[in-house]
Amino acid sequence: MRSALKSFVLKMSLNITNLDLTTEGNVRLLPFSDTRNSRFTHLLFLTFISALLYVSTGSAEAATREYWIAAEKVEWNYAPSGKNLIRPEMGLDVWGKALVYEKYRYFQYTDDTYTTKVEQPTWMGILGPQLHAVEGDSVKVHFLNRADKPLSIHVHGLQYDEDNEGADMKGSGGAVKPGSMFTYHWEADSDAAPGPNDPSSIVWIYHSHVDAVTEVYDGLIGTVVVTKKGMERAPDDPRPKDIDKAFTTLFLIFNENDRKIVESGQSEAYESPEEAEEGNLKHAINGLIFGNLQGLEVQQHDRVRWYLIGLGTEVDMHTAHWHGQTVLNAGKRTDVVELLPGTMVTVDMIAKTPGNWLYHCHVADHITAGMNTRWRVVPKH
Repeated sequence: MRSALKSFVLKMSLNITNLDLTTEGNVRLLPFSDTRNSRFTHLLFLTFISALLYVSTGSAEAATREYWIAAEKVEWNYAPSGKNLIRPEMGLDVWGKALVYEKYRYFQYTDDTYTTKVEQPTWMGILGPQLHAVEGDSVKVHFLNRADKPLSIHVHGLQYDEDNEGADMKGSGGAVKPGSMFTYHWEADSDAAPGPNDPSSIVWIYHSHVDAVTEVYDGLIGTVVVTKKGMERAPDDPRPKDIDKAFTTLFLIFNENDRKIVESGQSEAYESPEEAEEGNLKHAINGLIFGNLQGLEVQQHDRVRWYLIGLGTEVDMHTAHWHGQTVLNAGKRTDVVELLPGTMVTVDMIAKTPGNWLYHCHVADHITAGMNTRWRVVPKH
């Protein structure tokens, strides 16, 4: 439609103008009449067509991104290796006495049969699927509750009406019963897209909001990345085109007190209620502790975008810190980014120096409790 409109504009322009061949052989467009009314009519016509072209172009580029997501009950291991992979000689201490708990997760499927899961990168850990949209897109999420209690999907940042809020017990989407389905409709409009000081894409979170506190600790957390219009890689690939790699990391102390420990996942009994209370606080990045989060690997000179998420309670004051490289945060150079509960920050880096670098929360107590891993820069030959 866009090309057809351009052709139409050209034809109409020629119809209301005269051709004048200058002495140099160049073509010049002149109005049939030099009267004020003729010039005004010409200008009004072109303005109208330009507006029509703008509207039609926006409509052609906007898309509806469709996803199929299910919530399911799982067993989750905070340290699948059974080891402290950052400081092996120190072990896992009290946080390693119980490692496997009954939890819940969001999974993405390829279609409405909910039979084939979409594989996630290892580095995503416990996070639910990352959804993508371009500014102006609509997002349709078909949610199937395969768990044993009412759940929902509440998204931050994107626009929705009350029926699609996924919270506050409003409508069928506010609390989807076990075995039931609900389709959420969200809009990634300009208020959900990158702002003037943002990079070409930003991150938002979604999570269950029937009993929001419990369900975040359950593991029912995922993200949505919105790319600025015109910065997508292709119409069918909404990821930003100005980066080579992107990672999302959630800093959260999962409170597993009062949650069922899987019998095979407990190696030692806690010696006291105080030890049990501390040991059940898992200081995790993407649900993994003491370096068990794997896969944060890039090539030297890659343009890397980090989507950072903070959730939790008053003890969840985190400071994400990279060894070996700095980042740009809203145009400011740093190597530590502050995160409070409910915050979402997007930063960029150029991975310059090869190495196997630490990546951790810089809060002293959180370092001790295992909120650390490594990110690797592979030399480029």
